[in-house]
Amino acid sequence: MQPEEAREQIKQGGVIAIVRGDFSLENLLAIAEALLAADLRIFEVTLNTTGALEAIAALRRRFPQELLVAAGTARDAAAFDRATAAGAQFTIAPNCDPATIARARETGVLHLPGVFTPTEVQTAFAHGCRMVKLAPCDIVGAKHLRVLRAPLDDVEFVPTGGITVQTIAEFARAGAAAVGVGGSLIPKTGWSLPDITATARALRAAWLAAKAIPM
Repeated sequence: MQPEEAREQIKQGGVIAIVRGDFSLENLLAIAEALLAADLRIFEVTLNTTGALEAIAALRRRFPQELLVAAGTARDAAAFDRATAAGAQFTIAPNCDPATIARARETGVLHLPGVFTPTEVQTAFAHGCRMVKLAPCDIVGAKHLRVLRAPLDDVEFVPTGGITVQTIAEFARAGAAAVGVGGSLIPKTGWSLPDITATARALRAAWLAAKAIPM
């Protein structure tokens, strides 16, 4: 998948579901079904999730057209290579590593480096990234995104960290291209498939409603 195609799918979907933790492969496949039931079609498996590479490969086999599958926590070029070899269609990192960005550009795969400050955003942009992960957002909220976008309006931001059904609209109205949602959608413990589907539906509905409101 070409980077531009992945970027467009991310923006159209609006919500990236993130799983991190100790999940069996059977559970991850069931969670994917629960997300698809809510028409949430972008699923990030972080590389520090149990059996992440096996899960990415299995998700691609089971849902070759239905899901856009990402590998998260791809912190360096070696991790990027392992993730894409397993079938990840794009990768996401908590950090901004120029070597990983270069590897992604060389192989024609979308990579979202992690940024927080204007300097980190510009570093990613200077190395060719037009879409970045903004995290952690639970510390500073949507106002931080709005302030960053004022001088950096040619960058597409995907805020991640602590986003919930109650706060997703704030990020949409602040100009997020999409958002990453983890623990409030797929908690590490105490989750149920009906709850995941219901939360995914609520997130999608809140996102779409907010995007319909003029800035």
